[in-house]
Amino acid sequence: MLARLLRPKHIASAHCDLPCGVYDPAQARIEAESVKAIMEKYAANEDPVFRARAITIKEERSELVKHHLWVLWTDYFKPPHLEAYPQLHQLFWDATKLAGAAGGKGTVDVAKADELLGKIEEISDIFWKTKAA
Repeated sequence: MLARLLRPKHIASAHCDLPCGVYDPAQARIEAESVKAIMEKYAANEDPVFRARAITIKEERSELVKHHLWVLWTDYFKPPHLEAYPQLHQLFWDATKLAGAAGGKGTVDVAKADELLGKIEEISDIFWKTKAA
């Protein structure tokens, strides 16, 4: 009885709390470029305090890359996009892995940052094609 009384009379749904419709892969790319730059600076500096700070900031930026990618994946891309671009699942899987422990968060290898930037570029190309459609 109580559950029935507390049940909402109207149900609304949206893809996020405040659907703004503003999405752009550039947010992930900028953070990934920061990760790469930090890796390069880390390699060029032997100071242990600098290196410790660089690792902390690199990992924070890597987490932001993952966040921005997941916002695109979960909020922007819809089933019709996946039908048109079936490689999206794999692209997002690869990119988020490269931002995480297999890449940005787990290494200072600039080649991994370049791989990540390449995946983000592929996602961006598809994103802009979907926006033009």
